[in-house]
Amino acid sequence: MSFRRLLLVLSFLAVFAMALRISSDSDTWWHLRTGAQILQTGQVPQTDSYSHTRAGAAWLYPSAAWLSQIQMAALFATFGFAGLNLWVAALVTLAFGFVYAAMPRGGLFVRGALLVLAAASSAVYWAARPYLWSFVFSALTLWLLEAARRGQVRRLLWLPLVMLLWANSHPGFIVGFILLGVYALALSIEWLRTPARPAFAELWRRHGWLVAAAAAGMLLAVCLNPAGLRMLRYPFDTVGMDVLRSYIQEWQSPNFHEARIWPYAALFALSLLAMQYAPTRPSAYDVLLLGVLGALSLLAGRNIALFSLAAPLVLSRYLPEGLLCAEQRLDTHSPPTRPQALLNGLLLLLALAALAAKATLTLPAEANWRALRSQLPLGAVAYLQSAPPRGAMFNSYNWGGYLLWALPGTPVFADGRTDLYGDAVLSEWLAIATAEPGWQSKLAQRQVQTVLLEPSWALSKLLPTAGWQLLYEDEHTRLFERQ
Repeated sequence: MSFRRLLLVLSFLAVFAMALRISSDSDTWWHLRTGAQILQTGQVPQTDSYSHTRAGAAWLYPSAAWLSQIQMAALFATFGFAGLNLWVAALVTLAFGFVYAAMPRGGLFVRGALLVLAAASSAVYWAARPYLWSFVFSALTLWLLEAARRGQVRRLLWLPLVMLLWANSHPGFIVGFILLGVYALALSIEWLRTPARPAFAELWRRHGWLVAAAAAGMLLAVCLNPAGLRMLRYPFDTVGMDVLRSYIQEWQSPNFHEARIWPYAALFALSLLAMQYAPTRPSAYDVLLLGVLGALSLLAGRNIALFSLAAPLVLSRYLPEGLLCAEQRLDTHSPPTRPQALLNGLLLLLALAALAAKATLTLPAEANWRALRSQLPLGAVAYLQSAPPRGAMFNSYNWGGYLLWALPGTPVFADGRTDLYGDAVLSEWLAIATAEPGWQSKLAQRQVQTVLLEPSWALSKLLPTAGWQLLYEDEHTRLFERQ
């Protein structure tokens, strides 16, 4: 194996190794439950049947994620946690494969380094959830747009097909329209600021009709899902919720005091510095791409992943020439000598051995349950499985997804399906959990007989003095029943 090929393999092995981890989070479970229901019934649910606060209400999310949810359910049913964790690692690696192919400049050294930095930056986003397909399709869209900018404009006509899969895999398909909008706006700006710009008819003949056809095809593709035209409004309904920004962490601005955010900060700073000191004026496309996705990443931490996909493209375009020349001197194309080939093979074997060692820590079911023990109410659920709750339950928001999977006969009060509950139910949940005045009447109106909550909430501390019996308690969980 040549050193060039070794570098390429090691870069992607590093990305795969970073993504191969215990990836289940609080929302994984309701996706598994929904996917299992779709596989069992052959139908995509259109209304909620998992909660008692929104039972029978219209629920659009499965119509835009059913492809992902049946993948997750089938993998988990067949391979358990190992299937989910490998699924996450494979999708992350696929996304960065598109990023690597789209980077316009740089050799294996530079591209590999940028790839690893971008992967470390986006790692805050990875989990066993359908939004990983938005991660992949965003990278694929960027790759197609980069090809269009290099003259292969007809690649834009692949975007409707991408959108057809996207709109049935995750509701984040709005990102595809944002990226195409950046491309179209940059094309118009570059045309306007060209001194001897061609006639507008020429611009339309070369680019405009393709952009318009791609946009129209993408709009049509969004409607080709079980919810039909209703899916067009979904992203706007979700983003407009106030509770997302006030309570749910992934929708809040990133906290730069956290060490896991530092790779993103480094990638952001390097991208700005490269554009600032570039020998040529940055293109409108790069300024808009970095500006729009950078602003979105500062508004909500979940958008860091989108920025991490686009930043390597911009950064590689404006790398210092001295760095590229130095890389060219190191990047030899001559075949390796036998000792070099043996050494490269040994390094590859060591990397594979390290990956295998990590797999032994992340793939076994025991290791996953051990890691999730502090995040999920496993003991309380075991208690409720033997003694089902009487009446309705008020539960932790963070545990709702797991509860509707582990206790399928017990409707939850709330879970991670924010699009379903909206501001009204989630604000009510927060008022009860924080024991705001009137919490007793709210529980009574909902006919709640059982409360399962973390000890840190004010409600957990007040219930013993308000006529509620403690049924189960551990370090992370409190389970109460109305006397």
